[in-house]
This record gives sequence, C-alpha cells and structure tokens, in this order.
Amino acid sequence: MTCSACAVSVESMVASTPGVINANVNYATQTLQVAYDPEKVRLADMRKVVKSIGYDLIIDSENAREKQEQAQQNHYQTIKRNTILAAILTLPLVIVGMFFMNLPYGNWLMLVLSAPVLFIFGRNFFINAFRQARHGKANMDTLVALSTGTAFGFSVFNTLYPEFWYARGLHPHVYFESAAFIIVFILLGKLLEERAKSNTSSALKKLIGLQPKTVWLIENDQEREVPVADIQTGNLILVRPGEKIPVDGQITAGSSYVDESMISGEPVPVSKQMNDNVFAGTINQKGSFRFVAQKVGSDTLLAQIIKLVQQAQGSKAPVQKLVDKIAGIFVPVVVGLALLSLIIWLVLGGDNGFTQGLLAFVTVLVIACPCALGLATPTAIMVGIGKGAELGILIKDAESLEQAHQLNALVLDKTGTITEGKPVVNNLIWAENVQLRQMALESVLLTMEQQSEHPLAEAIVRNLREKNITTVSLANFDSITGQGLRAIWQDKMYRIGSLSYMISEKIKIPAEFNDLATTWAEAAQTIIYFSEEQQVVALVSIADKIKETSAKAIQTLQEQGITVYMLTGDNARTAASVAHQVGITNFKAEVMPSDKADFVKSLQNQGKVVGMVGDGINDSQALAQADVSIAMGKGSDIAIDVAKMTLITSDLQLLPKAIKLSRQTVLAIRQNLFWAFIYNLIGIPIAAGILYPTFGFLLNPMIAGAAMALSSVSVVANSLRLKAKKL
Repeated sequence: MTCSACAVSVESMVASTPGVINANVNYATQTLQVAYDPEKVRLADMRKVVKSIGYDLIIDSENAREKQEQAQQNHYQTIKRNTILAAILTLPLVIVGMFFMNLPYGNWLMLVLSAPVLFIFGRNFFINAFRQARHGKANMDTLVALSTGTAFGFSVFNTLYPEFWYARGLHPHVYFESAAFIIVFILLGKLLEERAKSNTSSALKKLIGLQPKTVWLIENDQEREVPVADIQTGNLILVRPGEKIPVDGQITAGSSYVDESMISGEPVPVSKQMNDNVFAGTINQKGSFRFVAQKVGSDTLLAQIIKLVQQAQGSKAPVQKLVDKIAGIFVPVVVGLALLSLIIWLVLGGDNGFTQGLLAFVTVLVIACPCALGLATPTAIMVGIGKGAELGILIKDAESLEQAHQLNALVLDKTGTITEGKPVVNNLIWAENVQLRQMALESVLLTMEQQSEHPLAEAIVRNLREKNITTVSLANFDSITGQGLRAIWQDKMYRIGSLSYMISEKIKIPAEFNDLATTWAEAAQTIIYFSEEQQVVALVSIADKIKETSAKAIQTLQEQGITVYMLTGDNARTAASVAHQVGITNFKAEVMPSDKADFVKSLQNQGKVVGMVGDGINDSQALAQADVSIAMGKGSDIAIDVAKMTLITSDLQLLPKAIKLSRQTVLAIRQNLFWAFIYNLIGIPIAAGILYPTFGFLLNPMIAGAAMALSSVSVVANSLRLKAKKL
C-alpha cells in the first residue's frame, strides 16, 4: 500500500465481502486483521478481493513477515528504477519541448521519448486508476492517469493529424513534456514516501529480535536445545550467563543479575533470587539459573509491548492523508468540470464549438494536474528535515511536524533523558585517620571491586582507574550474594557493602559518615561502605547524574506553556529528588512500560496534545502512543525507530527549537497547499473558457502546461524559504 487511501480501499472492500464480520487495515505494519465466518468465506476469497483492486494478500503463516519484507523491498527497488529511467528520458524531452519546439521531427522525437515514461515506468498509475474506477473509487493515481493520458493522447493526435488544426487556423501544440514531467515528479514523491515508510517496521523487527530463537529445555535432568516456539507453560528452562531470557517465568534455582532496562529503563541490572520473576527479552548477566515458564508466545510482556507498539503506530494518519481525501473529491470534480466545459462549448460554441471545447477539456485536465498538490507537503518536509538535521534534530515525518507546535503536555522519561543514564561515583570520602594510607587502600578497593559481580562495581572501578590506581594481591576473596564483598590483604580483613552488611558484621561507622550518608540518600544516591577490620574507612556515593542542560530546557518548555511530566521505573525517593532538582512538580515512580503508555493515553483523553521523550525500549509503547514522539540520540535503536523525532546530542534544549521548527515547517506546508488550491481555483475556470464571452480569451493548453510547472516551482521556492528562517 502506498498511501492511507489504499488502506481505506482494502479495508472497505474486504469488509463488504459476504462472511466478513469486521476488517481493519494497519497501514504502519501493512497488515489486515479480519474477523470472519469460515463457513461463508475463505482466506483465498479475501485475497481475490484484495487483488481485484491492485494489491495482494500474504496468507502464508510460516514466513509471512519475510515474504512481506521481500515484497516491500522489491516494490521500493522497482519505484527507484522507474524514477531514474523516467528522469533520464524526460530531461531531453523537456529541453526539446521548451527550447527546440520547431526542431524537424521534434514532435515524433518527443513521442518516442515520452511513451516509455508514461506506459512503462508510469504504467502503475494507469493500472491502479483503472482498478479503482471499476469499483467506483478515485485517488491521486486517477488524476495523474487522466491528466497525463489526455495530454499524451491529444499530443499524439496533433502529431499524426496536424492539418486538423491548421484547417481551422490553429497551431497543433503538443504536451509530451508536460505529461512525462508529471509522471517523473509523482514517481519521485512516491519514492521518497516508500523510503520513509520502509523504516516504520524496523523497530518492530528489533523488538522481535530481542527474543532468542532457541532455548535450553530441561527434562528428566537432561538439557536440550529446542525452538522457543515449542516452549509451553510449566516447562523448566535453563538460562546461562549472557543469554536472553526467552519467556516470562519464575526462578526455581540459582541466582544472577538481569538487565531489565528494556522494561524499567534503569541502567542498573536487578538481582534475581529464588521465586523472583523474569521477563522475555531481558538479558542475564554473570550467573545462571533455572526457571519455570509461566507466560509464553503472545502472552509474554515483550509480546505485549510489540502488540501495543503496532496498535499505536497504526492509529496514526500522516498529513498526506488530507491530500488523498481531497483528491477523492477533487478528481471527479475536475473531470466533471472538464466534461462540462466541453458540453457547454458544443452547445454554445457555434462552428468552432467542438474544437474550442476539446481544447478547453484538455486544458482543464492539464492545468489541474496534481503536481503542486503532490509537492506541497514533501518539499516543505524535506527542507524542514534538512534544517533540523543541521541543528541535531532528526525528523521522520509530516505528522510530528504538524503536531509538535500544538504540544501542551510533555512526558519525560528520567533515566537517559533527564539524567545521563550511566551510574557514576559522585563522592568518595576517606576517614581522616587513614589519609596517609589512602593510595594503598584505594588499591585494595579497586582490586575487590574488579572481582565483584555487582553492577555498581563498574562505576567505582572506572573512577579509580581514572586516578591511575594500581591493583594488589588479595587473599580469601569472597562475594556474599545480596550483601557485599570481603577479602584479606596484609593480614587485615576488608569489607565492601551496604549499611545492613556493615551492621551485621558489627562494623563501627564514624558519626560524620552517618550524616553524609543521610544527606546523600536524600539526594537519591546509592551509598556503599568500605571498612578495614572493624572500622569504616571510606564512604562512596553513586548516582545517575542529571544532565547539565535538563533544568534549563524544562524551564524553557514550561515558559512556553507546556506542562512537563516525569515518569520513571525508579523508586519514589529517587524520582522525587530528580524532579525537585529540575523543577518538575508532576511525576510518577515505579511505572511499567504499559503504565507509561496508559499515562500518555489518559492525558490524550483529557484533550491534551501529548509529546513523549524517551531513550529506552521501555519507552517504546508510550512513544508510539504519543501524538509527538521524541527519542534521545544516545538511547536504544528501538526507541529511535519508534519515535518520529530524534535529538541527536540527547540535549533537551533542542526540544524548544524542534517545536519552533515544527511551527515554521507546518506553516510552509499550509501555504503550499493554499497556493496549490488557489492556483486550481483560478486556473480551472479560465482553462474552461470563463473569460471568453467577455474578453475573447481562451487559455492555450501550452500556457496551461507552463502554469502548471510554475505552480510547482512556486511551491518548491516557498519551501526553500524555510532555510533562511531563524530558530
């Protein structure tokens, strides 16, 4: 399907088939969802209906997605080839038509050059128009086929029988270059649209790729590798270090840390013990464990995320849909006006009524060519996208440009959006009585943390390595799961861990460290204690640092009248601390991916135009649901693919600029559409001969062709003005 009108055609045709209860076409995923009575209609019957209007239906359940992707790729390559070859033939055609009109046999040369452009490279316009007409429908293909076909047919007649016009004192003009020019421009627009559309499903492909193809199934204490599709509820599964978890379930043996950032958005892997739940698509870290499958196939959390992303994407309609809707009315109106002008000339035109009427008929169809209408949106978008890219804002489609300037609610993810998304050591404080031995103790701390499996250990190791601290040889190193580390160096016992671990080991904590720990905890920092023998000698605080520009950007957005919300999978204390530091009063903590999407939907139900800014897989549902979705450039590929805008530098200060760019671009689109319609509103009556009774003026089809080209040039020029605008 090449436009939203195609989706409407397929949906209505299938829905009207006897035996079909309901049909719903998802344009984003190129899928058809049908509820039907298998006793009254078969899938083969539906395919026949779909093929009758120029499309096809893949009903192979085994490798349908692969076939669909291959078909789309082949379609894109066909349009690309046709566009290039048509342009190669049209260039000399335009040169001859515009500058060497009196060239000997020039008309025959243009006939030879233009015929392949229309009937080989542009044949789909005519085929689709015919198929639509058979079912009483019309779209942009209809107008393209009518205008170019009439211009070509009229030109062929004038080339074969020029004396017909000479005998009536008129010059036999030809419009081969106009017909070919229209085909090339529309093909180029289709190519750009197809290229953009090909990226729509890439996010879904990557989400699907998060699930492993095979899994280790345990039966009778024996391990065997089986396809993930064979897993059933109640099966016992083994997950090894570094592997993706295949389905949702509950741990029965073993322990590990699991990267659940796709669900929570939080960068710190989660400790998993006996009876803890695990989810499909999340990644096991260093340990191994066994778990019982509880949700498989389409019931897993990952499958639900994929489904919700598909539904949210499919519920959107691009700006071009407006043009397609108008075309559905515009086409029959134009054809009707052309026929009406012919009939009026036949009745009232006297001796030259047929001649003048035929000229008027052709002129109306030529001047009403949809070139300017077709270029109005893509040219402004191309310039807007180019300008955005220069500023570090990638914009994918017209829909986000149309709605971004209307935003009155903006939802921000915390981790990776407001914060850096990477735990770092904020503070490392040593007790006064050990400062002379600080370097040696730092070496012990580094060596112990290097051997730790705890996810926060990396932040401490990175911090100490930046100081060029070296390692030492430890004795009796031991990692106590869920508590901390201990080791012996130079006959002294050293421990690293949480406050509860220190208390359980009866370690003394200096009063000043207690005060610092309280202060840091209130600022949503994780506190780690380092002890020598029975005394704490160092205190470490680790946090996800807030970006320097976040607070300023949020303030600017609020000054623009936008209400800013923050959602996070983190705990309430951390969420409150971060929200306070950046000036956000509306926030929610401990939210799941579906909760984020539901929150966006609730704001939309209140009549708000909602923007969502995120960087992780866990944000993809909310991004797809939002009116305007914005991803951080340093975030996950899936978030970037789902989002309609991407801030390359992940700097929130680009958001106000993106909104202003949206305002300027959508203004240019509306100006282009206005002038395209005004051009037709003025041009069509003149082409029909409305000025002839009063002024004796009848528009020549050649001038109509030039006016058509001029309208396209004016639309492009207006779009290019965007480059000079300041943000």
